[in-house]
Parts: sequence; structure tokens; C-alpha cells
Amino acid sequence: MKSSFIFNKDEKPLENPVNGYSNTAIFRKIAFIGDSLSSGEFETCDENGNKNFYDMFEYSWGQYIARKNGLTAYNFSRGGMTAKEYMESFAEANGFWDKDKACQAYVIALGWNDIYGLDMEIGGIQDIDEADSSKNRQTFIGYYAAIVDRYKKICPDAKFFFVTLPKSEDKNQEKVLESVEKLHELSKYFDNSYVIDLYNYAPVENEEFKKNFYLHGHMNPMGYILTARMIDSYIDYIIRKSPNDFKNVPFIGTGIKY
Repeated sequence: MKSSFIFNKDEKPLENPVNGYSNTAIFRKIAFIGDSLSSGEFETCDENGNKNFYDMFEYSWGQYIARKNGLTAYNFSRGGMTAKEYMESFAEANGFWDKDKACQAYVIALGWNDIYGLDMEIGGIQDIDEADSSKNRQTFIGYYAAIVDRYKKICPDAKFFFVTLPKSEDKNQEKVLESVEKLHELSKYFDNSYVIDLYNYAPVENEEFKKNFYLHGHMNPMGYILTARMIDSYIDYIIRKSPNDFKNVPFIGTGIKY
């Protein structure tokens, strides 16, 4: 009888949502880099249409994943964050480059505010300055790659997971799709890098989805739990698909030769 623990090559991402411990639990420290959706942000709207926004990190999908799998999660995030601001000022100002916060894995979920807020050029791997990433072209991928490069210098053998935007009925879907394609290219440029492709494998964020999982313009508590399940299940899928890539995870950042 074929073991159910062996990866089925025909399995698709998110086809088998995990219950209980997942393979994400092999990481003891994960940093979640992102914007409001990585921060458990909730939105209020009064009778006059005035909106307020509150980052509640305990509701973030990263912290749900951490509690479920018994690991430590850092929220390197804030509502409104862009790859540009993260690289140019935010990470430095908040000590997110500090070596004592080095992690075995980094889950990067940026792009919404870069595309919809800054209308930034997506760019590509041609924007990377191999000698000095601080000189990368000022595009979404240029800044994104600089973030990855900075963390790879802090923890060279860490694993990276690039989270795409999901498919939705919002405008600018052509640009969103371009960002998805470029993140796949970036994952091939950097070693130890993988894509969590929500655009092609997560539910479409249409009107019905938002009715159930949104509170005004951001997710409601159930939406963050759903996102946690998807990210957790997707990382589990990646590890099961390529177990040899992850067999030395316990030694990441320890200095132990393996």
C-alpha cells in the first residue's frame, strides 16, 4: 500500500488543507514581512464614512500559524507598507535588520500598496545590481530583491517564501498578474526561494468572498484565519514536494556545518 505521507506528484497547491501540525512547524522562527493584511488590520467606518485602521497583530495570519505550529513569529509589517518604504526606512527604524531577529524563514507578502498605492513599475530581475543591491533600480522587484538580499546576508541559508496577491475583481489585474510572473522569476534568481501563488490557487476575492471574509476594505477575523490556513497549507505543500530542500532546516543560522 502506498504511504499517504509520500508526495503525490499530481497534487496541486491548496488541494489538501492541513489540519493539526503542518510541515511549517519545522521552522522555529519565521518573519512575516508585509502590509496591513500581514498585520491583522481591521477597518472601521462611522456613520459619516470616516475610516480608521487598527493593526492587531494577534489576529494576523502569521500569528495564527505560529500558535498552531508552536513556533515564534515576528510581524515585520504595518498597514500601508510598500517594498520601497520597507527597504528605504521602515526595517531600519524598527530594528528588523538586527541579527538577533534572524529567522530560519521569511514570508514576504508585499505588493498591494506598491501596485494600488504607488502605481510602481513592476520591473524584473534585470533591475538587480548583483554587486550592490542598494543600487537596484527603483521598481517593485528592485526593492523586493533588495529586501531578500539584505536578509540573505543576515542568514545566508534561510528559506524565503514570496506571497503573490490573490486574483480579485479589483482594477489593475494585468499589473497584478505581471507581479506574479516576476515573483516566480525572482524565486529562480535566488536560491532557497519559493512562491506561494495565491493568484492561481487561492479563491478569487470576488463579491461573495468579500461578503464572507471582509470587514469594509480589509479582512474580518475569519478572513485572517482562512489566509493562515492557506499560507500554512501552501508551505506544507512546498516542503512535502521538495523534502530534500528542507532536511537541514534545524541547522539554519546555527553556524553548524551540514
